[in-house]
Amino acid sequence: MDGFLLPFSERNLGKRRESCGPNGRRKQTMAFIKLSIEAAGADAAPGSFPPSETDVWTIFRALRDARSVFGLRPGHIQTLQAMLSFLKPGHGETVFASNNSICQRVGGIDERTLRRHINRFVELGFIKRNDSSNRKRYRVRSSGGECISYGLSLAPLLQRASELIAIAQEMENNRRDRIFVRKQILTKLAHLEEHDPSNAFINHARKALRRKLSLPEYHALLANTDADCQRLTTPDDQPETTELPANDGQTVRHQSKSEKEKKDLDSNTGDEALKPDLLTSVCDQATSFSTERLRNWLDIEIHARTLAPMMGIHPETFEKAKNAVGAQKASCAIFIMLQLGKRIRDFEAYFHSITLGQRQNQFDPLALIKRLSETNERTV
Repeated sequence: MDGFLLPFSERNLGKRRESCGPNGRRKQTMAFIKLSIEAAGADAAPGSFPPSETDVWTIFRALRDARSVFGLRPGHIQTLQAMLSFLKPGHGETVFASNNSICQRVGGIDERTLRRHINRFVELGFIKRNDSSNRKRYRVRSSGGECISYGLSLAPLLQRASELIAIAQEMENNRRDRIFVRKQILTKLAHLEEHDPSNAFINHARKALRRKLSLPEYHALLANTDADCQRLTTPDDQPETTELPANDGQTVRHQSKSEKEKKDLDSNTGDEALKPDLLTSVCDQATSFSTERLRNWLDIEIHARTLAPMMGIHPETFEKAKNAVGAQKASCAIFIMLQLGKRIRDFEAYFHSITLGQRQNQFDPLALIKRLSETNERTV
């Protein structure tokens, strides 16, 4: 009843305030977010729009992502975003706002810049000008419901929705492929640095990666990196032959042992049952980063040295851990930690704790591998 005691103007003012947002503008409804193209066609021709489910802002984001294809700059995209915000649900796809209003909504650009942006969109076929005789923007309706709209029509932009979305998707796929190939190159370069630090190709490849390469250029660089990695496929270490003295007519016997076997034996203290195949199969997260098959403990150690810096573990820390607990335990720690993933907050602190800290004697790689294997079987 108190509301009826207020003057009519004050009651309307209260309703007006309720329907407005904090900036004084009318609150946006879902119709602003998803514009129904069929309902928007007060001045539309039949069949001139995409399906009614088409999201106007999806079309905008597609053009924003594909702007380099059309030679558009961020300023053009901001102008288009401002013009789209003037569209009202059920009132068509024509912008009736004045240049001054659009300039203010963009952020205070001058009118000359706005006209230049609009001309660019007209040249590309995204906007159509429907000018009146006095250059004003408005709509005229007849008694029969027919209307004529004078303004900036965004119908051509909406008609090309499928084209823009396809171009944006293709560019996104290209971007993801470039990132994937780049990671492959970096992994192989780390492998080259480990075995041949003086290779001149490493510096050449890293200088090339500083530039913005196209996907074919990335593939060419990856092929060259693969070629250099294949040249590093050195044969196994030549066995050391020790001649033993013969006893009473016995022939001279030879005892050989390669450096690789020595490292395997040195690192196998206390974990003889743990096999490389078991470690690589259970810890598939670490194995997936390797470009080659990990056949023995030496390959696992080399791969662990490559993964350690990526996890924030300094190479000197890994070397100290190797000297303290052996190469096998240090390598197993890297593989197991990467498999645990988000369960470990700080990889470096955890690695130091189980290899150099108080938990050094409690760290049992074989028991952890068996536990992870059982967990994987349950999830499968």
